[in-house]
Amino acid sequence: MNKTKIMLCLVAITIFASLPHVSVASDDLKTKEEAVLTEFRNGIPKDKIKSIDDLYAKWQEVQSGKSKALIIDVRMEAEFDAGHIIGSSNVDSGHAFGMVKKVEDPNTEIWVFCRTKHRASYFVGMLYKYGYKNVYLADGGIKEWAEKGYPLANKYLGKIKVTSYS
Repeated sequence: MNKTKIMLCLVAITIFASLPHVSVASDDLKTKEEAVLTEFRNGIPKDKIKSIDDLYAKWQEVQSGKSKALIIDVRMEAEFDAGHIIGSSNVDSGHAFGMVKKVEDPNTEIWVFCRTKHRASYFVGMLYKYGYKNVYLADGGIKEWAEKGYPLANKYLGKIKVTSYS
């Protein structure tokens, strides 16, 4: 009797695993996610998508007191703690809704980045949907920032120099 139950379970698992609807649903979700991401990216004015070198120049202005722009890192807290742009603020990418309470002026200059640009695209797109008008997406993210040797800090070590980013 136990062998029969085991065989039936194995047959059921094999049949379920071979069903095409599982991968079709997954592909469909990936296609829809790509469409949503494209919608958010299309909501960002093209002149508001900047390079990491542009972010570095803005960061220098902020550090020298010439600009009051906010520099927002939307990676997870652990990523931020491991290495972040000095003086940047950490807001998890899923918490764009909290910006409305923190930054009440829709004309505030805000520069946003993540590891590359995926999460930041959602975040910046959401801020534009909320009505912010002066938000910049830093294309290339912390990965490119580190690869260029720009200054970073670690929560526990202070200023750090990254020699290889992976």
